[in-house]
Amino acid sequence: MTDNDGYLPLPKGFTTIAIHEAQDPEQWSHHEIVTPITMTSTFKQDEPGVFKYQYGRIGNPTREVLEKVIAKMECAKYGACFSSGLGAITTVIGLLENGDHMICMDDVYGGTNRLFLQIATKFGIEVTFADGDVDSFERQIKPNTKMIFVESPTNPTMRLCDIKAITSMAKRYKVMFVIDNTFLTPYYQRPLLLGADVVMHSLTKYMNGHSDIIMGALVTNDDKLGEKIYFLQKAMGVVPSPFDCSQVLRSLKTLALRLKKHQANSLVLAKYLETHPKIERVLHPGLPSHPQHELAKRQSSGHSGMFSVYLKGDLETSKKFLKSLKYFALGGSLGGAESLIALSTKMTHTSVPKDQRDKLGITDNLIRISVGIEDVEDLIADMKYALDQI
Repeated sequence: MTDNDGYLPLPKGFTTIAIHEAQDPEQWSHHEIVTPITMTSTFKQDEPGVFKYQYGRIGNPTREVLEKVIAKMECAKYGACFSSGLGAITTVIGLLENGDHMICMDDVYGGTNRLFLQIATKFGIEVTFADGDVDSFERQIKPNTKMIFVESPTNPTMRLCDIKAITSMAKRYKVMFVIDNTFLTPYYQRPLLLGADVVMHSLTKYMNGHSDIIMGALVTNDDKLGEKIYFLQKAMGVVPSPFDCSQVLRSLKTLALRLKKHQANSLVLAKYLETHPKIERVLHPGLPSHPQHELAKRQSSGHSGMFSVYLKGDLETSKKFLKSLKYFALGGSLGGAESLIALSTKMTHTSVPKDQRDKLGITDNLIRISVGIEDVEDLIADMKYALDQI
């Protein structure tokens, strides 16, 4: 076990899994080194009801390889891919029934908030929000509570949940614990090993990392949940294309390499911004100034390129700053090779009620930053120039 700056050790064999898991060339007719893209909607059956693959929505060889790789990376028995991150969360809703109650962390991606409040509630699912502290979740528990859903770190205020503590509490009440692990990926955080029941990813982000596909995934070690997830994948049809699956398989081979660069760049940039007179506050779990820095080290192996800052100013200040950037593109995604930047109040969290945004600190001067893998000196110079304009 090697030192990792006080964090948990990095997972061993991670890139070997990405390159070799379920990808033996001899299983393919032409012994391809790269998993073939099986672009077909249906498959020929040996006789009625006798087949290896039946229909593209139900199963596809390219998708199956990707699901096995992601499951192995998360130390999971079951993995299923979906046509988007929200498609994966929609499937999570499918694990519940009319009359069930779920507790969601109050600080989550705006699309998640919208899905739960405006869609899930229409199907008779009761949704309440709680602070990320374990006690706040426990206070919300009811006899019909069936699920707790969190992000850690959160989008965009970079708060952390104590995964082990929430797991312990959820198990006492026999409540399913689901965590969105998009920001850290299984390279930096493995929630199933900390006790979570289901882990969700927006593969669109770091797992793919090239800003060219949209996809999601769910993994679990629970046999019953695994069977339910596969059934819902088939029954709801929220499946990705084989081509997109191939793109993610390609990207996972460099995930560890990319994340190390994302992490290094984000720390250098965050440290620079902490000293800048026009920055009010930097929110980065990898910095000692983050109030949950020690928790980050206890439950993760590092941090990605994601962090947020508060500018000294108002909405007009933020707009002027964002317009002055050259390398940081104004865009509502994250995790790509290219650096992106977002104003959450006007972009990713517009569907979250303003009073809830204000309570969470998602204000017009909060800037979310996705640091790419460019040369960090250029990124610092870009930030310096834009800050000089305000």
